[in-house]
Amino acid sequence: MLLVLGVAIIAAAIYAVLRKVDVRLALLCAGLLLGAISGQAAAVVQKFFSGMTNGEYVIPLCSAMGFAHVLRLTECDQHLVRLLVRPLRRVRSLLIPGAVAVGFLVNIPVVSQTSTAVSIGSVLIPLLLAARVTPETAGAALLLGASIGGELLNQGAPEFRTIIQGTSALGYPAPSGARLVGIMLPFNLLHLGIATLVFWGLSRKFERAAVGAEREEPVPASAGVELPISLIKAAVPLLPLALLFLVAEPFRVLEIPREWLVGPKEAVSILQDASETLKQPTFARAAQEAFSSRLIGAAMIVGVVVAALTDFRKIGKVAGSFFEGAGYAYANIVSLIVVATCFGEGIKQIGLDQAIHGVVRGAPGLLVPSSVLVSMGFAFVSGSGIAATQSLFRFFGEPAGHIGVAPEFVGVLVSLGAAAGRTMSPVAAVALMSGSLTGTSAAVLVKRVSLPLLAGMAAVILAGLIAVSTGRFEVTAPASP
Repeated sequence: MLLVLGVAIIAAAIYAVLRKVDVRLALLCAGLLLGAISGQAAAVVQKFFSGMTNGEYVIPLCSAMGFAHVLRLTECDQHLVRLLVRPLRRVRSLLIPGAVAVGFLVNIPVVSQTSTAVSIGSVLIPLLLAARVTPETAGAALLLGASIGGELLNQGAPEFRTIIQGTSALGYPAPSGARLVGIMLPFNLLHLGIATLVFWGLSRKFERAAVGAEREEPVPASAGVELPISLIKAAVPLLPLALLFLVAEPFRVLEIPREWLVGPKEAVSILQDASETLKQPTFARAAQEAFSSRLIGAAMIVGVVVAALTDFRKIGKVAGSFFEGAGYAYANIVSLIVVATCFGEGIKQIGLDQAIHGVVRGAPGLLVPSSVLVSMGFAFVSGSGIAATQSLFRFFGEPAGHIGVAPEFVGVLVSLGAAAGRTMSPVAAVALMSGSLTGTSAAVLVKRVSLPLLAGMAAVILAGLIAVSTGRFEVTAPASP
């Protein structure tokens, strides 16, 4: 009866979101109700308050969004976009897939999907419209490129922090960010390639129906003035990404002393706040997790300083712009992660996670498709890929380890599925922004990208099943007690 009542509450939350009730309100209320019927409402409340100060995602997200705002202030993002877009002006037939590719590439260093859409929209949208591409296709290409998952090739992505922390909490060796990028790369590119090809084919058909047969011709000069490109400014968005790879395995060109970012007393404080036993392995893990998240923040701060130095006229506005971006991240992204985590805790308290665990252990073949499809559904409802990964990783990572599959591999699938679900969500901030920039509606745009995304994820599921069946991602070390 507890499960039946819990599923009813979950269904009611989904219905409320679809009826345009604020996502945060619906998920938080549902999480509290789930906790209440299980007699564990206090656990949900504790998740709420601990999530508001959780440095594992507050620091990377707020610093990354602050960096994105500084890039916009100094126009470094615009120089990178112009550099990537310039080759597309010559061949009209490549504009649509090229627009998706540009969005994907810019989203790697600029991990916010909404910031990516804003950065590239001011350059790409006029270019596409001048080439007689309809606003619906232009907006859908912008949405697909900015949200399909470029940030998942940046080891500073918040989803990776969740996977690293969750894998360690399950007792397995924590993977490095570079390893996660290595696992992610082929699956992400497969998803991108299939989705882009399907979207391109459907868009050509849509454009023919809307404006007649396409003609192979250069984009007219009216597409925009050829503004000068500073290669120095264009390189600034890539700086934090490069720094993170230089300090991580397997390169490790730079060695950052841990005491620069985390003091010895802080690790003890982290453990005491979590009411954990001060065992040496746990102590070391807490210190490493705090160091890793702050390292991402430090890389973003270096990027902010360099961006400021490229435009001395705007140095006085840099600090305000950074904290404005950090505040936006907290209000619009961190808040959603916090309530989604409360919702996930409520699901855990009614035992639904153990039900999933039992199903996967009884039918291991369901691990890959269920981890992708459930995360897609959660992200579709919540409008956040980060929140979906944060809430669901352990639901699938734990049974994965028990059947001999590396939890981090399942984490990669969960985060990819979550990115696809977010891109198909009409309540996602990036969908709303893409619609606003092109004068269309988010609902129209998500309809245009849904089939391509589903085709791409079907290919990912197939590739994941093959990888599991061949033992490519087996657990390399048993879980520690």
